[in-house]
Amino acid sequence: MTQPSTIRIEHDAFGPVEIPADRYWGAQTQRALDVFAIGEERLPTCLVRAFGLQKLAAARANHRLGVLEASLAAAVEAAAREVWEGRFDGHFPLVVWQTGSGTQTNMNANEVIANRANECLGHALGTRSPVHPNDHVNRSQSSNDSFPTVMHLCTALELRDRLLPALRLLHDTLAAKAVAFDDVVKIGRTHLMDAVPMTVGQAFRAFAAQVASGIERVEAVAPRLHRLAQGGTAVGSGLNALPGFDAAFCAEVAALSGLPVIPNPSKFEGMGAHDALVEVSGALNVLAVSAIKIANDIRLLGSGPRCGLGELVIPDDGLSSSIMPGKRNATVAEALVQAAFQVVGNHATVSAAGASGTFELNVAKPVLIHNLLQSIRVLADGSRVFALRLVRDLDVDRDRLAGNVANALLLATALTPTLGYDRVAAITRKAMSEGLTPRAAAIALGLATGEEYDRLVDPVAMASPAAGGRRDPDA
Repeated sequence: MTQPSTIRIEHDAFGPVEIPADRYWGAQTQRALDVFAIGEERLPTCLVRAFGLQKLAAARANHRLGVLEASLAAAVEAAAREVWEGRFDGHFPLVVWQTGSGTQTNMNANEVIANRANECLGHALGTRSPVHPNDHVNRSQSSNDSFPTVMHLCTALELRDRLLPALRLLHDTLAAKAVAFDDVVKIGRTHLMDAVPMTVGQAFRAFAAQVASGIERVEAVAPRLHRLAQGGTAVGSGLNALPGFDAAFCAEVAALSGLPVIPNPSKFEGMGAHDALVEVSGALNVLAVSAIKIANDIRLLGSGPRCGLGELVIPDDGLSSSIMPGKRNATVAEALVQAAFQVVGNHATVSAAGASGTFELNVAKPVLIHNLLQSIRVLADGSRVFALRLVRDLDVDRDRLAGNVANALLLATALTPTLGYDRVAAITRKAMSEGLTPRAAAIALGLATGEEYDRLVDPVAMASPAAGGRRDPDA
């Protein structure tokens, strides 16, 4: 009995190509696989799926404008929707390291959709008829405007559906801890040294404010991200696309995705430069810096638990040392910091790639979007895990904090308006050199009685002087 062949022969303008029989890609994709044997990094699935959305909207726009007949448009739409839904993720094998316009990935999408459309119409894979990857799936398009359009769509969707929900979760979790710890007085630290009192809630409110500002930065770039280059075709002039294709395309994308996209008024800018994407990366870079600050502060405040600062109690994540039984580490905070390092590095790559527009085309699109989407992904996942696996169950060691406050030298700062700077400095020097509390030192120097000291030095009032000692949640 003859076994079915494991390969098929497909032809394009350059001749025959052998392709695995069960793969939906075509000749151009197979040729690219052979040419670009560089590394293992593939473009993320969210970009592949965004190509499904882009091809679906293009088919609808072409049909609306009368340049794609109904039966072919319906077949292309159905196949493109399947790509958008993730049914063909495994049929996009190309690495990031390809032509800087992303032409091979655009053709990969054209070929997969054409083959699937033809299959649904009763034809074998590789026939290129009645649906042709270039003539029909890529109608009114070029890789040069399609790939940047997909870059914008994918980024906008990932920000909306992945990053912003994770950031809001982290913000709300930090804000909840600020309220929970608002009555807990601690000693602030400047230059890594003891300073004056504050509350744990104030520290967490600062963390929440950093995340809130990060959310605002991400949201602020959206109007520029929603401008699409589609319709510019080869160089931005719109050659081979009917007038109105860009507007029809954007209307279809908006209806399908809910994104308020509009045609870029300068297709030349949208294809030759990617400033909006660099701007997104800049906002992510700031978020990464914030994440490093927040995660490091929390893990340092939780250091110990007996021989470090030990002010925060890090929740048990079930992980431990390979040699020290029962050792508990701030692993989730460390993971977030490492993810943030990656984002900072990615931003350097995105900046260099964004600067690689030469005349009418940027030729570093795949590496730019690869790094940008990775930044979104690790920040979103890291923020969510950090919120749920660490911040949510954080606690404070109230006894440790109370002891620190009682023994803090710089509580004496509250005496400065009454005694003057030099006398208070004498109190802190004596307390430091003799191992006394500042209260005992002030009494020993005859500068204040115990009653006077207790009246003037109130850690709660010092933590919120503007509120008269009341810890204002909005302070």
